[in-house]
Amino acid sequence: MRLEKCWFCSSTIYPGHGIQFVRNDAKIFRFCRSKCHKNFKMKRNPRKVKWTKAYRRLHGKDMTQDTTFEFERKRNRPERYDRNITEQTLKAIPLITKIRHDRLRKHITDRQKPGKTQELKTDAKELEQDIGILPNKLLKEASTEKTKIKVKVIKQQTKDNIMEE
Repeated sequence: MRLEKCWFCSSTIYPGHGIQFVRNDAKIFRFCRSKCHKNFKMKRNPRKVKWTKAYRRLHGKDMTQDTTFEFERKRNRPERYDRNITEQTLKAIPLITKIRHDRLRKHITDRQKPGKTQELKTDAKELEQDIGILPNKLLKEASTEKTKIKVKVIKQQTKDNIMEE
């Protein structure tokens, strides 16, 4: 069973699915669905369309330098299989998937770090702006004791919360 890749969005195309377009110079373009085919006909660049894999790679949303993806690359020449090599490959598959998941988890946490620091900055700025709302008693105690001010935040009640109680 030969699985092809969509030219536009890079998703897999299973046999009997998708659309195939052959240009005058005999270049073959395969599309997974009509959405990709229509975007190709409109001459859209996949690197500028947000839902494509090319856009995600270009803008750092997906992992690009992961070496474990080389195991899945397309090989055009037929392979001669050896029983020992096949056994070793089957034993290596769980290890490769574990490595890939670990790298993906690290990639996601690295992507979230700038957002967390930005969130802390905005929280500090908001506290600085709204410090006058706090009662004077709390401010005086904090200045004399040199401790941090603890403010209890009460969750705003919605219809769902009222119904649960």
